[in-house]
Amino acid sequence: MDRVAVRGLRATGHHGVFAHEREEGQVFVVDVELGVDTRAAAADDDLALTVHYGEVAEEVVAVVTGEPVDLIETLAQRIADQCLTHRAVQEVEVVVHKPHAPITVPFDDVTLTIKRSR
Repeated sequence: MDRVAVRGLRATGHHGVFAHEREEGQVFVVDVELGVDTRAAAADDDLALTVHYGEVAEEVVAVVTGEPVDLIETLAQRIADQCLTHRAVQEVEVVVHKPHAPITVPFDDVTLTIKRSR
């Protein structure tokens, strides 16, 4: 399986279990890696036979900026589900970064990684 990756998608979402997270929002960063068989697209030089990563990027941002959820687990699943709506995508790995998570000690990032397939 070939891999198409889009990394570092940034969008403000209102996700979290605390009221201030829902009210103020925060930046989430998302990486997606799509499992796609690109041989037919390469042979025919045809975008219709692969996945349009620009569209995927816009859809991921729409999920992040969309309906709030409590957990990044739920957010990651919604992103994975959206990526799998593309016919060419057979599997997806989603990493959700929450760099401004409400943690009381110094930290660099909080991430959740999920892998889903058809």
